[in-house]
Amino acid sequence: MGSVKHRAYIQSLARTSYLEVVREGLDFIQLHKLVKPDTRVFIKPNLTYPTFRPGVMTSPEAVEAAILALREYTANIYIGDSDSGGYNRFSMDQVYNETGLRGFADKYQVEVINLSKLERRTIHFYYEGKEFSLGLPRLLTDEIDLLVTMPVPKVHVNTGVSLTLKNQWGCIPENEDRLKLHPYLPGILLEVNKAVNAKVAIIDGRYGLNLNGPMNGIPVELDWLLVTDDIGAGAMLGCKLMQIDPDDIRHLRYARQQGYIPEMDDILLNQDLQPFIKDKFVLHRKLTDYPGFLAFHNPMLAWLAYFSPLSDLLHRVLYLFREPLYDYKKYAGR
Repeated sequence: MGSVKHRAYIQSLARTSYLEVVREGLDFIQLHKLVKPDTRVFIKPNLTYPTFRPGVMTSPEAVEAAILALREYTANIYIGDSDSGGYNRFSMDQVYNETGLRGFADKYQVEVINLSKLERRTIHFYYEGKEFSLGLPRLLTDEIDLLVTMPVPKVHVNTGVSLTLKNQWGCIPENEDRLKLHPYLPGILLEVNKAVNAKVAIIDGRYGLNLNGPMNGIPVELDWLLVTDDIGAGAMLGCKLMQIDPDDIRHLRYARQQGYIPEMDDILLNQDLQPFIKDKFVLHRKLTDYPGFLAFHNPMLAWLAYFSPLSDLLHRVLYLFREPLYDYKKYAGR
């Protein structure tokens, strides 16, 4: 048995409030060792959709609880995400308004930030023998001390799952960069997590998303919340709860090979996971998911689908067979 290196707390949300569980969780992982009164903390929720959808996005109630619990450690709290929507971009400022997050920020004197509008710093790294340069928000790379990620447990048609590592893909401020870099996701995702100081995870398991995430799929009621002092431990535990082998997930397999995903024996839990494990999560790709899946994993197809003169035509043809994920005209440019 390996030595315990990380701590994690899981509790039912059916018996108590988000705030109580988050407080108990932060106390269990000994957050006071990481966060002092002058520590600058950034909360990164999953804000994948223009309006709140259970299982797709972090619950506004969970975000509010995290703000309140973290304010007991430090007053220096930021919250935010980048403009989202892939090929059909929508503004995160609109999401903040429609989900109520801007109201929380005003009420609790927390700074809510659109990462796509911030000054950048370029990081440089190698992956698979190729050199990459990527602009990231300077706030995350140079100014904060700790990033708290708040994903939901869901399957993802292109990456298998979206959990504690994948959630930081949204820290890349330019949609175009994300579309271009998808084929290299495992290496780039790990570098992004290191660059933005991602450490603590609060997984909002009120609902998960099964079958066809990250935007479609079937919301499933789970009623648990998990807090851990390590995003790698959060990925391992999230997969256990979803009954998915992390080695079947490309970016988690790579992170594990690089030493960023611990073994279960390395994680001290407040209680056994078994009572929180429900139906197995299963990925079911539809036929219309495959064009995006292929572009996600191949640089040439990514260019053809998103940057070539044929891009608009190809998307119009696709939407003859697949309903748009949201009202693109309504949210475009907002």
